Amino acid sequence: MPHLLVTGGAGFIGSHTARHFLGLGWDVTVYDNLSRPGSEHALEWLRSHPASSRLTFIRGDVRDYEALAPAVAKADAILHAAGQTAVTTSVAAPRDDFEANALGTFNVLEAARESLSGDHNPVIIYTSTNKVYGGMEDVGVELAGDHYRYAHLPQGVPETQPLDFHSPYGCSKGTGDQYTRDYARIYGLRTVVFRQSCIYGVWQFGTEDQGWLAHFTIAALLDLPLTIYGDGKQVRDVLYIDDLVDAYERAIALPDVSAGQIFNIGGGPERAISLLDLIAILEELRGRPMSISYDEWRPGDQRVYVSDITKVQATLGWSPSVDVETGVRRLFEWAAEHRDLLTSIRAEVANKTTRS
Repeated sequence: MPHLLVTGGAGFIGSHTARHFLGLGWDVTVYDNLSRPGSEHALEWLRSHPASSRLTFIRGDVRDYEALAPAVAKADAILHAAGQTAVTTSVAAPRDDFEANALGTFNVLEAARESLSGDHNPVIIYTSTNKVYGGMEDVGVELAGDHYRYAHLPQGVPETQPLDFHSPYGCSKGTGDQYTRDYARIYGLRTVVFRQSCIYGVWQFGTEDQGWLAHFTIAALLDLPLTIYGDGKQVRDVLYIDDLVDAYERAIALPDVSAGQIFNIGGGPERAISLLDLIAILEELRGRPMSISYDEWRPGDQRVYVSDITKVQATLGWSPSVDVETGVRRLFEWAAEHRDLLTSIRAEVANKTTRS
C-alpha cells in the first residue's frame, strides 16, 4: 500500500486529506502535536473512518527533527500542513511562529532529503498562503457597487506576482514556500507549493483570526455578535475543502508535471464573494438577521484577494466543483448538528486567549 504522511493531520485541511486517502486505500500517518483547540475531536473523527485500521497517529511536533524524520522516511507522499496559522498570533509571538512554520518546514524537507534513495523520493505538498504576496500596494483596486475588485487583473493574482512578505506569519510561511521550491531545484525533491486562498468546509473550527468563513458561519449558528473590520465590501475567493483535496490528489498522482511547481489555488473569480455576500447567505439560512457591528480597517487588510487559478487548471486538469451557496449550506448544516461541540470549543479558545 502507498503511504501518506500528513503533518498537522488533526487540523482542518490535514484531517480531510487523511480521510480522503484512507478512502483511496492508502496507509496514512497523522503527525500532530494536538495544540489547536478542537484537534482531538478532528482526530476522533478520523478514527471513525471505516478504514481506520490503516491509520497511524504520532503525537509529535515538526520542530522535533528526531521524532519527525522516521515518519518522513516511510512516506511515499507528504502533505505538510502543520504550523502556526494566524497573523495576529505571529505578531504576538514571532519566535514561536518562525520555529513552527519556517523551521518546521525545513525539518520536513531535510528529513525527506536525507531519506532519498534510488526508489524513495516522496511527493511533498506544502500548504503555503496568499499572504506571501503581501499587501500588493502596486495592484490597482476599485470599488464596483458593493464589491472591491482588481482594476487590471480580471482572472485574479497569478503566480508571477512579486513576493512581498508582510507580518511574521507572512515571513515564516514565505520562508517555507521558497525552501520548498528550492529543494526541488537543488536536490531533486518532488515538491509542490500550493499558495492557498480561503479554504472552508465541515469540521473547521474557524476563529476571528483564522478561518473567517467558518467563523462567520459558527457565529450565525450560535447567534453570536460579529464584528466586521472595514465596510464589508472586501472580497476573497473561497474554495470548499473537497475541491482542495482533489487538487492534492492530482498533484500526487502526476509528479512528472507537478514537481517543482508553485500553484495559486482558491475558488478563483467565479467563487469570489464579499463579507456582505456571505452574511446575506447566512441570514437566509438562519431565517433572521445577524448581530453585526463595524470597526476600523485592520492594518494590512486587503480590499480584495482573488487567486488566478488558470495555471493549476491547465497543469493538473483540475477545477473547483462546489459552488459557494452549496458549500456554505453544507457548513451551516454541519454546524447545526454539532452545536454543542462548537460551543465548547469557542469557550476553550476564549479561555486560552484570556490566559495568554
